[in-house]
Amino acid sequence: MSIQTPTAPVPEQSKRIAAIDILRGIALLAMASYHFTWDLEFFGYTDPGLTAFGWWKLYARCIASTFLFLVGVSLYLAHGRKIRWNGFWRRFAMVAGAAIAISVVTRIATPDGFIFFGILHEIALASLLGLAFLRLPALLTLAAAALVVAAPVYLRFEALDHPFLWWIGLSTINPRSNDYVPLFPWFGAVLAGIAVAKFASTSGLRARLAGLAPGRWANPLVFIGRHSLAFYLIHQPLLIGSVWLFSQVMPAKVETPQVNFLKTCQISCEQSRDSKFCSSYCGCMLDTLEGEATLDRLYNNDQTAQWRQHLSDLASTCTAQTDDKMTEGGPQ
Repeated sequence: MSIQTPTAPVPEQSKRIAAIDILRGIALLAMASYHFTWDLEFFGYTDPGLTAFGWWKLYARCIASTFLFLVGVSLYLAHGRKIRWNGFWRRFAMVAGAAIAISVVTRIATPDGFIFFGILHEIALASLLGLAFLRLPALLTLAAAALVVAAPVYLRFEALDHPFLWWIGLSTINPRSNDYVPLFPWFGAVLAGIAVAKFASTSGLRARLAGLAPGRWANPLVFIGRHSLAFYLIHQPLLIGSVWLFSQVMPAKVETPQVNFLKTCQISCEQSRDSKFCSSYCGCMLDTLEGEATLDRLYNNDQTAQWRQHLSDLASTCTAQTDDKMTEGGPQ
């Protein structure tokens, strides 16, 4: 006769959710497609400003938002019950180290648009700050996410215009950088991910997702999603290196600064006005800048308050002149 003694239940280990890896893998492939298009633009194979406006800009923001949202989800799934400090600091050191390396490399390679606070910098800082929200109610975390996203629309401070404070995202200046992902508003996406992960855990959705077993078709996406940092660090050097090699064989047509200005101005202007207006408006801007011999100053990304005010006044003047022409029957 055997006597069984009651034992405490062993907590079930959290099972990795393949659906999250798949979604992260899709986001990474989308990011690679955007970066490839950016590379083509950088080497002159597309119109300047193509990836900075319109659908391409929306595409980029959707990719970054998805990636940061998943950072919040993963942060809660990994540390929501108890912060595993060893694992957290190891991952934090990897991401922060990679972010610093990217800043150093881009400072050397592209000093005019180097990445001083890109998506990896944001992930490192947001992961650290996100720990404070892991135990807060989901609704409160979601409300905080909404406030963070809305802050740059309503709050801008000249006191934060110093370059060392640009990482906050609430200055009156829009810095030039090849990847600028400041704390505001992007920390909001991470907080939204934390809140949704909380809802999923309490509603039973997390358990259902953990039970899903995708087919073999998902293996590449799962692999990419589980090695996201390595994929991020490797893919852009490979892509930009490939485009560079192609450019050595079939270089893109070199346009003058004036032509590049008109193309970029036209794309930007057409986000809010029709093409006829924009053609006249951009011509006015170019004529004035060339008459002042300040086109180089524009391309050098002068961020002084005096220059930014001058550009604003110039834009207002050219807008008024173009509106007058349109009223009179359009430019000749």
